[in-house]
Amino acid sequence: MTRQDRDPRAGETARRRVLRLAGLSAAPDPGMDRFARLVARLLHVPAAFVSLAGEGRQILPGMIGLPEPWAGQRALPLSHSPCRYVVVSGQPMVVSDVRADERLRTSPAVPSLGMAAYGGMPLTDGEGLVLGALCAIDREPRPWDAGELADLEDLAAACSAELRLRILSAQRQSAQKILEIARAGAERARSEAERLEHEAQAGLDHAELLLKASEELAQTSGLEDVRRRLRDLLAGVGKPSYVGLLVADQNELRRIPDPDDASSAERAVLTLPTGAAFPSARAMRESRTVFVPDRETLVAEYSPEAVGLFDRLGLTTVMCLPLWGSRALLGVLAIGWAKQHKVGITERATLTAASGYIAQAVERAQYLDERISVARQLQEAMLTDLPLANSIEISAFYQPAADDHMIGGDWYDAYHLPPRSPGTDSALMVTVGDITGHDMHAATVMGQIRSMLRQATLDHPPHSPATALAALDAACAVLPIEAGGTLVHARLDPAAPGMP
Repeated sequence: MTRQDRDPRAGETARRRVLRLAGLSAAPDPGMDRFARLVARLLHVPAAFVSLAGEGRQILPGMIGLPEPWAGQRALPLSHSPCRYVVVSGQPMVVSDVRADERLRTSPAVPSLGMAAYGGMPLTDGEGLVLGALCAIDREPRPWDAGELADLEDLAAACSAELRLRILSAQRQSAQKILEIARAGAERARSEAERLEHEAQAGLDHAELLLKASEELAQTSGLEDVRRRLRDLLAGVGKPSYVGLLVADQNELRRIPDPDDASSAERAVLTLPTGAAFPSARAMRESRTVFVPDRETLVAEYSPEAVGLFDRLGLTTVMCLPLWGSRALLGVLAIGWAKQHKVGITERATLTAASGYIAQAVERAQYLDERISVARQLQEAMLTDLPLANSIEISAFYQPAADDHMIGGDWYDAYHLPPRSPGTDSALMVTVGDITGHDMHAATVMGQIRSMLRQATLDHPPHSPATALAALDAACAVLPIEAGGTLVHARLDPAAPGMP
């Protein structure tokens, strides 16, 4: 019997206290919004929300797809909340057609929320108190199959674990004081004190992981940097012996190996088709967390290649979590343990939450890597193709700026002048220059100056470099071009006949 069964008023008081500890109110919460999006994505419903029992209403800290005014208010009156039945009963509520349900067919929630089918799973704290419900709404009647209900139940368990994690984190200081008192108490209280200490420390470790993830991963500058930081980031939770990162690349998963370990066994399989019989490929293919508890399961359900790789990595238990970006599935986070490891619900919820921060870092890193690639292609496109010359060999080496995402005003140029007479070799103009700056503006000005210098040289026979530079300076003084920098502009004339 739960507290709410013994005394409903005590249950309401406890819920208000839990909401304060969890820091939740009628305002958007990124973690709760993530659970609502997962429900909508996995169950293919247009609306989903995390509903928690408040004082005389249901607050919605996590929500997607609800109409106004509820989307803006982030709360529902009890008359409009089907979740109150879940809170009162403490049991799941699944309705395929609200028109045929005695409790809901006359509810104002039906027209107001556009509700035709409803599924709700209870959210509980560590003592079994029902705090609210994780809900899915469809605007058309639908049967809920067993897989969908299992997914909703798993997400509700993870959401409950997140709530418990927040509560434990908030109770950390008070729990420490309770532990000190318990240790000084009678022997009969010692076992309970040890249990509380373990739970408080686990909650602290998990909370610190999420805090560290938000801080560490916000500073990453590329996929290799993300991979490097993952190695230490997850060391405190479950103490895994391996953390791997795989990113989606068309119909493949591309492994990002540890940049500081050139001999790592993971380099043996750097790419995987998404259809491969690997746990990571399955997590990508089915868009869900895949857990392999032991080597026997790996051998039974996956390919010999997967078994071989995991043996080389020395892994027995493996967990693969999909990394969801803002628009698509970005890849997979693979976590492995050398010894058989049981992943509890709190640890699973923490790793799921951490994977959200990792996905954000991966998405940002891919954006930065794309910028670097575009910048390099742009810089290469702006470089000159060198001409052929009969009497001189021409080659060039271009070293870009140390910071890969920069482009700038460095350039080189070479081109023939018109021959003095038919059948004779023509002189060659050679330029090496640098417009001040390492940005798009410097590159743009460089392109203008290069073209203007060519024009100035060709328009002023007998093509003196000094005359061309004087004409360039005069043009820059008149035109709105703010150009500063250095250059060498030289003319190479062919040797006169008979000269060595």
